[in-house]
Amino acid sequence: MPREAGWGEGESFQPSRRSPSRFRRFAAPSLSHKGRGFFAALLLLAACDGGPAVVPAKSDNAGPFPAPDRPVAPLGGPRWSTEEARDRLNEAGEVMNKAGITKGMTVADIGAGEGYYTIRLASRVGKDGRVVAEDIVPQVRDALAQRVVRDRLDNVSVKLGDPANPKLPDNSFDRVLMVHMYHEIEQPYEFLWRIRPALKASGEVVVVDANRRTVDHGTPPRLLQCEFAAVGYKLVAFDDMPSAGGYMARFQAVGARPEPKDIRACRLAS
Repeated sequence: MPREAGWGEGESFQPSRRSPSRFRRFAAPSLSHKGRGFFAALLLLAACDGGPAVVPAKSDNAGPFPAPDRPVAPLGGPRWSTEEARDRLNEAGEVMNKAGITKGMTVADIGAGEGYYTIRLASRVGKDGRVVAEDIVPQVRDALAQRVVRDRLDNVSVKLGDPANPKLPDNSFDRVLMVHMYHEIEQPYEFLWRIRPALKASGEVVVVDANRRTVDHGTPPRLLQCEFAAVGYKLVAFDDMPSAGGYMARFQAVGARPEPKDIRACRLAS
């Protein structure tokens, strides 16, 4: 059973004088994180993320949205494991189980890549469900589309998104899945802001990532929670996911979507 969100509650975000950093993108997850329960995860948190996430007094703006006040890992990394090796760990099965993905759901696979999750999501949601596989690289999108046709996955659509906008239809998704790619997003606040209308009333954004610095191809959980909260999401569950190389965090949108000018960037306390 997923744990109810507990870490980070009651923390205050203090102003900071540090100016934002501007970096580029990446995605190379690994299976090095071997969490052993929630308290072990908290110990790793303290060692990894350097303390609570805070909101600076001022944020540099990228258009109407704040730029992330932390490194953004560059896009494109080596293939980190084979599908067979991942299946031996039951990676996708555990992620889908803990994310509550069931028959008949509509799920978005963001940053779908070669389609490891897309193929398994299609089987899980069944003929009455739907999977939208999105990627921002045209060649990757095209290769995945060919795989979908070859495997005759009639419940899968493949689409090309923008770096800051996955271009999902409104009020359509029970789950939006982002596996080992959140740290690659150049404009996370705009990206999360544009996802909100695509969620159904009970829909969730599910993030799987490694508990390490974004520059090292992960996202510290407290930073993740702060960035989601800045766009009006609440954390509803957090689980260790050693089979998927890190942790899983599940979020729901609450209240009105904030105006872009009112969103303030987070950073990790030094």
